[in-house]
Amino acid sequence: MTNFFTQITNFFNHPFFIIIGGLTVTLTIIGLVYSIISWFFGITPIVFRLGIALWKREVAIFGSVENFDSLKACLVESNIFKEKNIVHIRLDNIDKSKDKTIFLVDWETFGNEIEQVFSARQNHQTAVVIYAKPASIPQDKMGDIANRANTVVVNFRGRLLNDILTSLITTSYDRN
Repeated sequence: MTNFFTQITNFFNHPFFIIIGGLTVTLTIIGLVYSIISWFFGITPIVFRLGIALWKREVAIFGSVENFDSLKACLVESNIFKEKNIVHIRLDNIDKSKDKTIFLVDWETFGNEIEQVFSARQNHQTAVVIYAKPASIPQDKMGDIANRANTVVVNFRGRLLNDILTSLITTSYDRN
């Protein structure tokens, strides 16, 4: 029995197997290092962008006082957004939103002024999330909204948070 194991050991001690084993281990280590570096450079920019987005960027909520309070409570209670980063924009002060980086529009209040809201954006990097009840936006307006960059229509509160977070990640933060 000892002779059998000795023969197997001698067989795998052949230079061919030593070279193949060394190459396999080297390629495995290189692949592992490459995977770690790829993961790091793939995830880090997203995490960094989201961190800055949540820390610095302001959400402008366009709506009546009642709707603002409700939407603000939804954002603040999620423990994702700071209360100081949420600003109320009323019908008479749309120009106050010019420096904000994400707009949350209550369709019920601002549906007729949606063009003013879109024109208040400094550039197309400002995301616009429109909160509307199902089927409350006419088809012609929906088609116009669909053709605008960084614009989302949402009708569920749970989905609202997700769409705002996605908008924060996908639009860049420019430190003016």
